[in-house]
Amino acid sequence: MRGTAQCPQCGAVFRHTPHPVPTVDVLIACPGRGIVLVARRFEPLGWALPGGFVETGEKFEDAAVREAFEETGLTVRLCGLLGVYSDPLRDARLHTVSTVYTARADDPETIRGGDDAAEARFFPLSALPGTVFDHDRILDDFCKGHAAHFGM
Repeated sequence: MRGTAQCPQCGAVFRHTPHPVPTVDVLIACPGRGIVLVARRFEPLGWALPGGFVETGEKFEDAAVREAFEETGLTVRLCGLLGVYSDPLRDARLHTVSTVYTARADDPETIRGGDDAAEARFFPLSALPGTVFDHDRILDDFCKGHAAHFGM
């Protein structure tokens, strides 16, 4: 079933197909500082991992590095794949599938909000706020299986 849909953020009309849309999220970990979260500038509002849509012709890894920089000002080095999150209800706007990477920032001092993020900052694992989408689950998966690897 094909048709058109309108972007809830910018209003652009685009061709809609019944396929899930690929996205990336980046869990940036910094020992002594915590995890980077961004305050979303658009609906749904709230705290989230930096991330966004993969562009046509773009490698997922390149999309993750790009989105991290656009939303946080941080140049990151990807460390590995945390997981793939595909629950059709993870994003109320449309069915997305997120490939989630772990990363380290080259210079944590350069953190700033940008692009779709009104703010970007570090949160210690002991004081994480609630997040939008399924990011609480992603953070929980990180804490259970990967935080110690990052010295956290």
